[in-house]
Amino acid sequence: MPRIAGISLQEDKRIDIALTAIYGIGRVNVLDILKKAQIEPAKRVKELNAEEVARIQKIVENIPIEGILRKKISQDIERLKAIRCYRGIRHIKNLPVRGQRTRSNARTKRGKRRTIGAIKKKDMAKFEKGQQTNES
Repeated sequence: MPRIAGISLQEDKRIDIALTAIYGIGRVNVLDILKKAQIEPAKRVKELNAEEVARIQKIVENIPIEGILRKKISQDIERLKAIRCYRGIRHIKNLPVRGQRTRSNARTKRGKRRTIGAIKKKDMAKFEKGQQTNES
Protein backbone atom coordinates (compact mmCIF):
# COMPACT_ATOMS: atom_id res chain seq x y z
CA MET A 1 0.00 0.00 0.00
CA PRO A 2 1.60 3.32 -1.05
CA ARG A 3 1.79 6.00 1.63
CA ILE A 4 1.65 9.65 0.63
CA ALA A 5 1.84 12.37 3.30
CA GLY A 6 1.40 9.73 6.02
CA ILE A 7 -1.86 8.42 4.56
CA SER A 8 -2.18 4.90 3.14
CA LEU A 9 -4.00 4.88 -0.19
CA GLN A 10 -6.41 2.06 -1.06
CA GLU A 11 -4.86 -0.05 -3.81
CA ASP A 12 -8.06 -1.00 -5.65
CA LYS A 13 -9.15 2.61 -6.28
CA ARG A 14 -8.20 4.90 -9.13
CA ILE A 15 -5.41 7.32 -8.21
CA ASP A 16 -7.59 10.40 -8.80
CA ILE A 17 -10.13 9.11 -6.23
CA ALA A 18 -7.61 7.64 -3.78
CA LEU A 19 -5.69 10.92 -3.38
CA THR A 20 -8.85 12.66 -2.10
CA ALA A 21 -8.44 10.63 1.13
CA ILE A 22 -5.75 13.15 2.07
CA TYR A 23 -7.25 16.11 3.97
CA GLY A 24 -6.82 19.24 1.86
CA ILE A 25 -6.75 17.52 -1.52
CA GLY A 26 -9.98 17.56 -3.49
CA ARG A 27 -11.07 16.45 -6.95
CA VAL A 28 -9.84 19.64 -8.64
CA ASN A 29 -6.45 19.61 -6.89
CA VAL A 30 -5.94 15.96 -7.80
CA LEU A 31 -6.14 16.68 -11.51
CA ASP A 32 -3.50 19.43 -11.18
CA ILE A 33 -1.23 17.16 -9.12
CA LEU A 34 -1.52 14.28 -11.57
CA LYS A 35 -0.92 16.58 -14.55
CA LYS A 36 2.30 17.89 -12.94
CA ALA A 37 3.39 14.33 -12.08
CA GLN A 38 2.52 13.17 -15.64
CA ILE A 39 0.29 10.29 -14.44
CA GLU A 40 -3.01 9.22 -15.96
CA PRO A 41 -5.97 9.81 -13.61
CA ALA A 42 -7.55 6.49 -14.62
CA LYS A 43 -4.58 4.47 -13.37
CA ARG A 44 -5.12 2.28 -10.29
CA VAL A 45 -3.01 2.80 -7.17
CA LYS A 46 -1.66 -0.76 -7.32
CA GLU A 47 -0.39 -0.10 -10.87
CA LEU A 48 1.84 2.79 -9.75
CA ASN A 49 5.57 2.17 -9.56
CA ALA A 50 7.91 3.65 -6.95
CA GLU A 51 9.04 6.48 -9.24
CA GLU A 52 5.47 7.68 -9.86
CA VAL A 53 4.66 7.58 -6.14
CA ALA A 54 7.82 9.63 -5.46
CA ARG A 55 6.77 12.24 -8.04
CA ILE A 56 3.33 12.55 -6.41
CA GLN A 57 4.92 12.88 -2.94
CA LYS A 58 7.25 15.62 -4.16
CA ILE A 59 4.33 17.66 -5.53
CA VAL A 60 2.10 17.07 -2.48
CA GLU A 61 4.87 18.34 -0.15
CA ASN A 62 4.35 21.86 -1.55
CA ILE A 63 0.61 21.87 -0.75
CA PRO A 64 -0.68 22.60 2.78
CA ILE A 65 -2.40 19.38 3.88
CA GLU A 66 -3.45 17.41 6.98
CA GLY A 67 -2.15 18.89 10.26
CA ILE A 68 -0.67 22.04 8.75
CA LEU A 69 -3.96 22.90 7.02
CA ARG A 70 -6.07 22.11 10.09
CA LYS A 71 -3.81 24.33 12.22
CA LYS A 72 -4.03 27.18 9.69
CA ILE A 73 -7.85 26.98 9.58
CA SER A 74 -8.14 26.99 13.37
CA GLN A 75 -5.76 29.98 13.59
CA ASP A 76 -7.86 31.85 11.03
CA ILE A 77 -11.02 31.20 13.07
CA GLU A 78 -9.29 32.33 16.29
CA ARG A 79 -8.16 35.52 14.53
CA LEU A 80 -11.75 36.25 13.44
CA LYS A 81 -12.94 35.70 17.01
CA ALA A 82 -10.21 37.94 18.42
CA ILE A 83 -10.99 40.91 16.16
CA ARG A 84 -14.71 40.42 16.87
CA CYS A 85 -15.79 40.73 13.24
CA TYR A 86 -19.21 39.47 12.13
CA ARG A 87 -17.91 36.04 11.14
CA GLY A 88 -15.98 35.75 14.38
CA ILE A 89 -19.05 36.57 16.44
CA ARG A 90 -21.03 33.94 14.54
CA HIS A 91 -18.31 31.40 15.37
CA ILE A 92 -18.41 32.41 19.04
CA LYS A 93 -22.21 32.05 19.18
CA ASN A 94 -21.99 28.71 17.35
CA LEU A 95 -24.27 29.87 14.52
CA PRO A 96 -23.90 29.46 10.74
CA VAL A 97 -21.24 31.81 9.40
CA ARG A 98 -21.94 31.97 5.68
CA GLY A 99 -25.36 33.59 5.54
CA GLN A 100 -27.64 30.58 5.90
CA ARG A 101 -31.07 31.08 7.40
CA THR A 102 -31.47 30.21 11.07
CA ARG A 103 -35.17 30.79 11.65
CA SER A 104 -36.28 27.35 10.53
CA ASN A 105 -33.13 25.35 9.81
CA ALA A 106 -29.52 25.19 11.11
CA ARG A 107 -30.32 22.37 13.55
CA THR A 108 -26.96 20.67 13.00
CA LYS A 109 -25.09 23.84 13.93
CA ARG A 110 -27.35 25.08 16.74
CA GLY A 111 -28.05 21.69 18.35
CA LYS A 112 -31.17 20.16 19.83
CA ARG A 113 -34.26 22.34 20.22
CA ARG A 114 -34.71 23.99 23.63
CA THR A 115 -38.13 25.42 24.37
CA ILE A 116 -37.96 28.89 25.85
CA GLY A 117 -40.97 30.98 26.70
CA ALA A 118 -44.41 30.76 28.23
CA ILE A 119 -45.11 28.47 31.18
CA LYS A 120 -48.66 27.89 32.42
CA LYS A 121 -49.56 29.67 35.67
CA LYS A 122 -50.18 26.37 37.45
CA ASP A 123 -46.73 25.05 36.46
CA MET A 124 -45.09 28.34 37.38
CA ALA A 125 -46.63 28.21 40.88
CA LYS A 126 -45.19 24.71 41.40
CA PHE A 127 -41.80 25.91 40.19
CA GLU A 128 -41.83 28.89 42.56
CA LYS A 129 -42.82 26.67 45.54
CA GLY A 130 -39.91 24.36 44.73
CA GLN A 131 -37.51 27.32 44.60
CA GLN A 132 -38.72 28.63 47.99
CA THR A 133 -38.27 25.24 49.69
CA ASN A 134 -34.75 24.90 48.27
CA GLU A 135 -33.74 28.34 49.57
CA SER A 136 -34.90 27.74 53.16
